[in-house]
Amino acid sequence: MRDTSKPTRRRFLATAGAAGIAVIAAPRIARAQAVSVSVGRQPWAAGNSPVTQYMLNNKVFEKKAKEAGYDLTVDWRDYPSAQPMVEAFVSNNLDLGMWGNTPIIRGLAAKQPWTVVNVGEGHFRFVVATRKGSEIRNIADLKGKTVGALLGGDPYNAFSQILLNELGSGNPRDFDIKMINTPTQAQAATIPRGMDAAVLIYPAFLKAQKEVGTVGIVNSFGYTEDHYKGPEGEGAGHLLPSVKKSAFYPDGYYLHRSFWMTRDELLDKHPKLITAFVAAQQEAVDALKGMSPAAISDSVEKYWGLPSDLGAKVVEDEVLFRRGWVWPTQGDVSAIVETSKFMVAGGLIPAPLEWQVVHDNVAKAAPLLREAYELSGSKPDESAFTASDAGDLRGLPTWQQDRWQTKN
Repeated sequence: MRDTSKPTRRRFLATAGAAGIAVIAAPRIARAQAVSVSVGRQPWAAGNSPVTQYMLNNKVFEKKAKEAGYDLTVDWRDYPSAQPMVEAFVSNNLDLGMWGNTPIIRGLAAKQPWTVVNVGEGHFRFVVATRKGSEIRNIADLKGKTVGALLGGDPYNAFSQILLNELGSGNPRDFDIKMINTPTQAQAATIPRGMDAAVLIYPAFLKAQKEVGTVGIVNSFGYTEDHYKGPEGEGAGHLLPSVKKSAFYPDGYYLHRSFWMTRDELLDKHPKLITAFVAAQQEAVDALKGMSPAAISDSVEKYWGLPSDLGAKVVEDEVLFRRGWVWPTQGDVSAIVETSKFMVAGGLIPAPLEWQVVHDNVAKAAPLLREAYELSGSKPDESAFTASDAGDLRGLPTWQQDRWQTKN
């Protein structure tokens, strides 16, 4: 009788072979890839503030990334303006950031390795404001005066377009208007000594209006503010006929759009993270749309510094909440092309961007946005993209570029 208490060579080989088969047959357990991503935002601005705050508080980006196979750590960074983010991109020290037309145009003109992703915020109201009791009551009254604005940024661009359509030229020098750079909106909103007026973002204007009595003349949507007195009457709410001449109408004198940008290194290495990022934004917009404008404002009160009723006005202007989605359209992208034309006149770039340059840039992320769109529970149909009565400039989404009608 064989002693079975000791393993034989045959039994050992059989057992080892069975074990090997079991290992091969067992389902493979995928390990999530650990990745860290830095994201810059401008929480003192408009719609990007509550959207990113919701994403941050609820770890929505991390959740979407996990579904794509990533163990994601997000380094959220707050910036007061675009310029520090642009500098961080140049030094490869920031992966995702959001800014307006001017730095995007400069980046594309310089062939920086950056890609336009999607809309971060838009339809921001800029107000030409002055101090209480000022004799400046309309745009013509600014001739020979000193005006503060963020030079090279959206406030200056909006002011240039107001001048162009109201007075016939977008160059302040043609009207002996002296411009002063005002990088700090809170200070500019007080209309400090040395300035007769300033161009302000809406949250800063509302706060200064309440606290120090700053008054508005006109806004970038083409309507008069309370201090207005001129050809269209007196007070707020009059539509200025010149706004209908604007290339950006019905958005107003200026097509404000800020876009999320990514360095191509992240896009090329981890494209699924771009899809996850956009899907996370859409989830945030869906959630915020279920809240009142006042409640949305309250979620970022520490940045805007506005009471609920005033903050609600900023929310009601925001294109993301008006639409209910973050998907970029041809109309949105046209802001980049059209603004580049006006930057040439101002000497900021030597030639306007060609549509093909912008078209090729947004094409890099377009398939990833389509994927995020398909994954999202919020899917506007084509009629929503192309609605002509929406009050903001739209068009087909970036993943339908083959159907775009483009011209310079």
